[in-house]
Amino acid sequence: MNLRNIAFLLLVFLLTACRTTDTVGYFQDIETLETGAIENSNVNYETKIMPDDQLSIFVSSIDPAAVAMFNLPLTSYQSVGDGSGISPTSTTISSAPSYQTYLVDNKGYIDFPVLGQIKVEGMTRSQLSEYLKDKISAYAKSPLVTVRILNFKVSVLGEVNIPGTKNVQNERVTILDAIGMAGDLTINGTRNNVLIIRDTNGKKEFQRVDLTSSELLNSPYYYLQQNDIVYIEPNQARKSNARYSQSKQFNISVASTVVSAISVIASLAIALLVK
Repeated sequence: MNLRNIAFLLLVFLLTACRTTDTVGYFQDIETLETGAIENSNVNYETKIMPDDQLSIFVSSIDPAAVAMFNLPLTSYQSVGDGSGISPTSTTISSAPSYQTYLVDNKGYIDFPVLGQIKVEGMTRSQLSEYLKDKISAYAKSPLVTVRILNFKVSVLGEVNIPGTKNVQNERVTILDAIGMAGDLTINGTRNNVLIIRDTNGKKEFQRVDLTSSELLNSPYYYLQQNDIVYIEPNQARKSNARYSQSKQFNISVASTVVSAISVIASLAIALLVK
């Protein structure tokens, strides 16, 4: 082997030894680009209605009286609080009237006024709205139907700063939005192997996604569905530290038990010697 080859191998070794692996950054394959665009036209974020969803459905028209029978009656929720503070017994009562909601049963149906039972499971909000508009058009002119899912939520667990269930005000929530609501990943979170659990037609689906790759933006799991669970696994350093801590705690417990036993034996021995 000549001197040139030796120098080349030495250079490769030094470059390899000095390189550090970034396991913390997101989208590492595009982080050096100043501008760019990633088309995710194949990703559909429209949420499908599922059993146990709570729906708000409001029907309006140029003739409000014609569609009144399609709206559930208003309910008032009263709350009692302190009054002006002049008298300890003074109170104020406030009420917030709102329309009742529809609970999708375990078979995917709701009981809608006039129209009766409707199979809504598997529909999107826009599909249900169009379906109801078509049916109500036989009773009222140019009806407008607004559908909302009121109990849209996702859960973010594992190595995040604020784990828990997050209520979402709209239906376009991405995995990055959910992680943001959870206060971002901790330094110990595994970013290239995030687990998403999704309930689809009564079956649990599992999918792994990589937060360090831009391919995430084209994933069908980039946009979350209601009741999705996002789990961030601890990295190897965190797992090793946890095992060490548990072993250390066990050893302390054993040592404490041994010391207590020796202390009891010593006390008994002293008592016998004194006698």
